Amino acid sequence: MIEVHEVNDIQALAGLRESWESLLAETPGAQFFQTLRWLEVYWRHYGPEQKLRVLVVESDGRPIGIMPLVVRCEPTKVGSLRFLTYPLDDWGSFYGPIGPDAETTLKHGLHLIRRTRRDWDVLELRWVDAEGVDGGRSETALREAGFPPIRSRRGETAIIDLAGTWESFLAARSSKWRNNLKRWQRRLEEQGDVRYLRHRPRGAAHGDADPRLDLLDPCIEIARKSWQGSSETGTTLSHESIQPFLRDLHVAAAAEGGLDMNLLYFNDRPMAFAYNYTYRGHVFGLRIGYDPEISRDGVGNIMYMHALRDSFQRNDHTYDMGPGSLECKRHLWSRVQPVYRYSFYRPTGIRAQLVRFKRLADGWLASRRAERKGAAPTLEQSS
Repeated sequence: MIEVHEVNDIQALAGLRESWESLLAETPGAQFFQTLRWLEVYWRHYGPEQKLRVLVVESDGRPIGIMPLVVRCEPTKVGSLRFLTYPLDDWGSFYGPIGPDAETTLKHGLHLIRRTRRDWDVLELRWVDAEGVDGGRSETALREAGFPPIRSRRGETAIIDLAGTWESFLAARSSKWRNNLKRWQRRLEEQGDVRYLRHRPRGAAHGDADPRLDLLDPCIEIARKSWQGSSETGTTLSHESIQPFLRDLHVAAAAEGGLDMNLLYFNDRPMAFAYNYTYRGHVFGLRIGYDPEISRDGVGNIMYMHALRDSFQRNDHTYDMGPGSLECKRHLWSRVQPVYRYSFYRPTGIRAQLVRFKRLADGWLASRRAERKGAAPTLEQSS
C-alpha cells in the first residue's frame, strides 16, 4: 500500500538521511543539489522566509520516493505571489523527485497536494529536464492530479558528454579551436610555469572531507578581479551577499563528496579557477573565471582543457557548463539542453491568472519571433 506524508520541519528530515541517500543513489540523472546536505544548508540561510513541504512517498512503510518542495513568495508585476516549487533557486540546471521511480513519486505526491489546503497561488515545477530523464513524467503527473500545466522554456544549459577518451573528444573539436588552444598554451608556458590543481574530496563517509578553504579564497579573489567583481546579480562567487552561504555550502559539499575545485597557477600564483559541484560522475560548473592581470589569452579555455582532461581520467560522464554565456562555450559543448517549467495557476487567484495571461502573451510573441528565425517555439499549452 502506498502512502504519502509531509514533512515541514527541516530538523525532522535527519531521520530520513539514510533513506534519502539510498534513494538518491538510485535516481537517474541525480545531482548534488538533490542531496539532503544541500537542502539543510540552503534552508539554514534562506528557509526563514519560506515554508518547507517535503513529500515522502512510502510503500508498506518504506520510503520509495521523496519530493522536496517549498512555498516561497516572489515579486511579480502584479504583486507578490506564493509559488510552490522545488528548492533549487537557480543554483543548478535541473531538479526533480528523488528515487528510482519518479513517475510514482510525482503521481502520489501531487495527489496529496491536491487534497491539502492550498497555501500557494502557482504550482510550478521548475528546472525540469523534460527532454532528458524526466521524459514527460512531470507533465503527465500534473495533468492526472488535476493541475493541467502550461509548459514553458525557462532557459538552457550547455552540456558536455564525456564519452570516449580525451583524445577523441579533442579531435572532435574544430581544427581552428584546437590550433588556438595550442597557441594559447605555448604562449603561456613560454612566459612561466603553469600548474593545474584539482581538489575533489571523496566525503566524510570515506574519511576525506577536507574543504581546503585555503583554495576557496583564491577563487573568490580571482572572481573579484574578473567581470564577476562588477556583477550586481548577487550570484557570483565574489558577491558579499552570498559569502556566508557559499562557505557553509563549501564545507557541506566536501563532507558530501560533492565539492570539485579546479585551480590553474602561473608561477605559483592563482590565475584561473573552475568552481564546481559533483555527484556520481555528474559535474555542474557553478562559476569559472581568470585573473586578467596575468593573462587574457585563452585562459578560460585552458582552464576547461585541464578540467575536462582530468574528468575523462576520473570517468566522469557529464559536465554541465551551466546556463548563460553560451557563445563562449560553443566550441566545447556536446549539446544545448533546454530547461523547462510546468505551471498551474490557481483558478480563483486573480493575480495568478494575470501572470498566466502575461506569460502566455510573452510566450506567443517569443514563438512568433522564433518561427521567423526558423527556431522552435518556446511555449506550449498542455492538453
